[in-house]
Amino acid sequence: MRAARLIKMVLLLQSRPSMTAAELARELEVSERTVTRDAQALSEAGVPVYADRGRAGGYRLIGGYRTRLTGLHRSEAEVLFLSGVPGALREMGLEDAASAARLKVSAALLPSLRDAPRTAAQRFHLDAPGWFKELRTPELLPAVADAVWDDRRITARYRRGGGERGREVVRELEPYGLVLKAGVWYLCARVADAGAFRTYRIDRFTAVEPGAERFTRDEEFDLPAFWQEQAERFARSLLRAEVVVRLTPDGARRLPYAVDPLAARDALAATDEPDAEGRVTVTLRVESEEVAHTQLTALGPEAEVLSPPSLRERLAADARLLAQRYGE
Repeated sequence: MRAARLIKMVLLLQSRPSMTAAELARELEVSERTVTRDAQALSEAGVPVYADRGRAGGYRLIGGYRTRLTGLHRSEAEVLFLSGVPGALREMGLEDAASAARLKVSAALLPSLRDAPRTAAQRFHLDAPGWFKELRTPELLPAVADAVWDDRRITARYRRGGGERGREVVRELEPYGLVLKAGVWYLCARVADAGAFRTYRIDRFTAVEPGAERFTRDEEFDLPAFWQEQAERFARSLLRAEVVVRLTPDGARRLPYAVDPLAARDALAATDEPDAEGRVTVTLRVESEEVAHTQLTALGPEAEVLSPPSLRERLAADARLLAQRYGE
């Protein structure tokens, strides 16, 4: 533990002109007295740590000293590419590895570039979850993440369906990758006995047991492409009803912003030639008539529902009520 702390202290001093005892104590999460002892230990070991006395004093390295302890471990190199999502790293249990990787990179940079991490953090921040959602990190996420990084099979107990009463099943999985979508964690894995790739919500795992056996990863597996295909398939599976709508040019332009974008794209791609007024008639897949009523209301007079008759009547009743209220 102390050896790791001494290495971190050297890297900190190498990445900055000087640091006070208080700053080092804060970074190393120790007392200032411990910082003094560690500095003395480094000096006795041949590391040229120099202490400037006085109020403005601090610790610094002299003589252009450069440590060779900046080589990245595999885990540090991997999480470095995820350093723009600190929340996700923390939830996967990789925050310490990311911190060490950033520190080693800072120590290896030229002096003129050492403010790059700070300037980047000032200019970009990713907040993945959607608005108005109170999300909790799945308790088993770190265990699943460890298995993903280590290519280690897991035996998982999974609750199928929503709610606490969903039926539980046991699966032996080869965990290929993690996806964070709108604040919800998913595991993309191959079922060991079936060979098929499937997607699981990690907050539905009730138990995860890492196995002793590692699996051989299919190098042709493309996680982003697999996720996009699964997401589109899931989105389309929710669209169980159809409505026929006549759209003005402005209505056609606004359709992807009012309904499911995939459904809008499919509907607009299958349209015939516009009529004399520039309107097009589309067959649109929707979740339900209730959802379609809410979504198409946003288009106002730019959309005219032709079928089903019940939805057309609901929108007509809305129009009559609006005319009555605004006619006054």
